[in-house]
Amino acid sequence: MTQSLSWEKAQVAGKLRSGVSARARLATVGVILMGAMIVALLIATLTTGRFFISVNDLLSRPELVGRTVRITGAVVGETIRFDPETQTISFTVAHVTDKISELEALGGLARALHLAVTDPNANRLPVIVRNQPMPDLLQNEAQAIMTGRLSSDGVFYADELQLKCPSRYESAVPDQAE
Repeated sequence: MTQSLSWEKAQVAGKLRSGVSARARLATVGVILMGAMIVALLIATLTTGRFFISVNDLLSRPELVGRTVRITGAVVGETIRFDPETQTISFTVAHVTDKISELEALGGLARALHLAVTDPNANRLPVIVRNQPMPDLLQNEAQAIMTGRLSSDGVFYADELQLKCPSRYESAVPDQAE
């Protein structure tokens, strides 16, 4: 009887030792996975920290040609064209800053959009959007936020188009002088 008890104790003790090492291995794997997730999150945050880039940023970085990017620009109203048969929209966007401090210094987004469209020296970029109906908000001085690719021919082919109407960003109209 003593022999069977000692054998059971040894077997239980062996299980406990292997259980501890299994827990240690599991904890080590968990720590490694957690570290890898933190590193991946940091890299993603540092490389894509901005919601979109400006026309100037895109044009100054030739390595972005052909890569999917998200950009913003001010719609130049006189360039808007729509082909209802092919559902193709074309227009030009002018550079507008994507930095909040610069937008505030210019007097807000509505003012920055207006200045971008009326500035003959602002960088401009032709845009083509295919297979999309004409959006109501596509108008002069609207902010366009687009996801797509800059082609080697200098045209931005947008897969997604979001528009923000400039009137939504205007502050209260000042009193009229009489």
